[in-house]
Amino acid sequence: MSRATVVAACRTFFAGLTLVAIAVQLISLASKGTLNPVNYFSYFTIDSNLIATGVLIAGAAHRARAATPRLDLVRGGAVVYMSITGIVFTLLLSNTDVDTAIPWVNSVVHELMPLVMLADWLVTPPAARLRLRQGLLWLSFPLTWIVYTIIRGAIVNLYPYPFLNPANGGYGSVAAYCVAILGAMLVVSAVVVVLANAAGGGRRAEAG
Repeated sequence: MSRATVVAACRTFFAGLTLVAIAVQLISLASKGTLNPVNYFSYFTIDSNLIATGVLIAGAAHRARAATPRLDLVRGGAVVYMSITGIVFTLLLSNTDVDTAIPWVNSVVHELMPLVMLADWLVTPPAARLRLRQGLLWLSFPLTWIVYTIIRGAIVNLYPYPFLNPANGGYGSVAAYCVAILGAMLVVSAVVVVLANAAGGGRRAEAG
């Protein structure tokens, strides 16, 4: 069995596991009458896991071909988003109800998948070097998500995370959290670029 086949199989497995986890939690909430579909799919965790799942499926489909620079760039974004998901959950949300009450589901989307995406990035790094400024493109999704969340929250008075709710300290507190998280995301983006270039450099040297 080739290395590419093993990588594709792992990607397919974890993509499937994540989709099952998201679906099982959604069905559980619906059965209890507590499901708000729009709110559920407005969680950064759920969105990031769906992006990661799409990336894994796309990567599995490319097992016989070299990944494109565009796919590698999207892969890097998925690594950043999942890393931030794990970090923010650990530091701010571990004791908060974020609609992932089923323990194994919570472990998959908040703990396992960040590690899976990082491992995938290191095992199969981009073939071409990334530049730090490319990592800035990864901030476009979280910035859009924050704007959407604040606007929607003000309209429906419903926020996915307590630290984004202005009722908990006002908009100054919300802004401070957003700046801190975006700052952390910049740092993580830089680390992801450096790791990719270091790992990819080794593979390019072997190929040469």
